[in-house]
Amino acid sequence: MAINFETNNPLGLLSAFKKEIADGRVLTWASDKDGDFYHTPPQWRGRAWLRPSYGLGLLTFNFICNSGILTTRADYAVYHGRFIESMLTHCDGLFQNAAATAMPTNSDIINRTSAA
Repeated sequence: MAINFETNNPLGLLSAFKKEIADGRVLTWASDKDGDFYHTPPQWRGRAWLRPSYGLGLLTFNFICNSGILTTRADYAVYHGRFIESMLTHCDGLFQNAAATAMPTNSDIINRTSAA
C-alpha cells in the first residue's frame, strides 16, 4: 500500500507538491507538522496519512492508518488513487512513473483489528 514515484529529483518533487499546496492550487491535500500528507475532504480526513521517504531515484509515500479505526480497502484505494491523481495534475513533469502497491509493505501501518 505504498505509492512510489520514479523521479530524478525526489526532494524536488516533494518540495514542488508542498508548494502547490501552500500556494492554494492543491485543495484536497494538506501536510501536517510531521510532514505527513492527509486528504482534506470531511469523509476522508483523519482516516490516514501518507508519509514521504526518498532514495536514489524514488519518492515513496507509505500509508499510516489512524489507529483508532479499522483500515478499509476504500481508505487506501482513495488515498492512493487520489494522491497519484493530484501528483499527475500538479507535478507530472517531475516524475516518470507512479505506482501503488496492492498490499502493505514493511513501512505501511494498517489497522485490521477493531478499536477499543
